[in-house]
Amino acid sequence: MSHETERPLLDELLPVYDVSDTVATAVQASAAATWDALMRADLLEVGRRKPLVGLLSAVRVLPEMITDLLRGGPRRPGPTRLRLRDLTEIPMGQGGWVLLGERPGAEIALGLVGKFWLPVITYRDVKADAFPTFAEPGFAKTIYALTVRPIDAERSLLTGTMRTATTDASAHRWFQRYWTLGVGSGAHLLANGLLEMTRELAERS
Repeated sequence: MSHETERPLLDELLPVYDVSDTVATAVQASAAATWDALMRADLLEVGRRKPLVGLLSAVRVLPEMITDLLRGGPRRPGPTRLRLRDLTEIPMGQGGWVLLGERPGAEIALGLVGKFWLPVITYRDVKADAFPTFAEPGFAKTIYALTVRPIDAERSLLTGTMRTATTDASAHRWFQRYWTLGVGSGAHLLANGLLEMTRELAERS
């Protein structure tokens, strides 16, 4: 079965959801070149280009930094470059994500389970195979998925989607407040910034 006829990873992993945000861009490069650029894109550079994205990313790792300071230890050095696959090797509290699925050349999906609305985010360590059925009350499940589809031999469509589902009514209320306080706009900026950089890399190559 080709990638074009398979069910999208998003719909396999999180078919029912509370909120979703999608951005897309046409790239003047082949699907293979676009995928290669997506895997090479530096998320830290996206943060430098989009200050709000960098700020939101810093908020996620702030509790870890404070813990280091309270313990009197040195702050752990951050990476000098950060690509999508690098996120799966970083602890959740330091900005890491779980690799939920990948179809090389076509799709990649990263996920998190947590109480994102808390001042110090509580994460639940949920492996990829357990993510679709995870239903413990009080949590939200988020997927960040990126896809590359050929338009023709020299053009492709690059899409980024952030999708979130909550596990009960209480989590739904909390997450809606969190999302409407600007996090939704930040997620949109993150996806859009990554797509812009990927397009530039692919068209340059």
